[in-house]
Amino acid sequence: MCKGLAALPATCLKSAKDMKHRLGFLLQKSDSCDYSSSQGKKEKISLSQRPSQEEVRKWADSLENLIHHDRGLAAFRAFLKSEYSEENIEFWVSCEEYKKTKSPAKLSPKARKIYDEFISVQATKEVNLDSCTREKTSHNVLEPTLSCFDEAQRKIFTLMEKDSYRRFLKSPYYLDLVSPPGAGCGPENCKRNHTHSLDCNSNIISQCA
Repeated sequence: MCKGLAALPATCLKSAKDMKHRLGFLLQKSDSCDYSSSQGKKEKISLSQRPSQEEVRKWADSLENLIHHDRGLAAFRAFLKSEYSEENIEFWVSCEEYKKTKSPAKLSPKARKIYDEFISVQATKEVNLDSCTREKTSHNVLEPTLSCFDEAQRKIFTLMEKDSYRRFLKSPYYLDLVSPPGAGCGPENCKRNHTHSLDCNSNIISQCA
């Protein structure tokens, strides 16, 4: 008759416990390796998505260069979002998309959507326009054409160019990208900017994906 574990010698029980401990350790190590490998792949993907130094330097030439580059636009949008003023770039992008409309039947609903979202005094993302431009744009939307938002879009572009674009060029959202990876990072700078830099770059990459 089997008397169970009690009948086994003490040395056997100790060996069994040791074997169980080792198996548990190996399983944990395997999981840790899988996680490290996954993290390494993510880091490689992030580096491969980083724009070239030449591309990033061109962003400082003009706002137009910046926002006509996919990753530049994503970086600028992330910066504006951090300042709670992303409505300006969202309006500009919406106008660009609107001008690509091919069907005349879609002009009116699209124009109304942009107007309600950005131009109307009750707009959820109202942009900063002077009363004259706002009134003219309101009139244009009644009989919309592909150019009905052109003046308002130019005004917002100029506003960004003179204000937020200049701040963007001095912010980590730009400086972290224009600097070569790992360059110019002294102990003090690393301690102060490391966490913020990771947040900036992760935001940019997620928007480009």
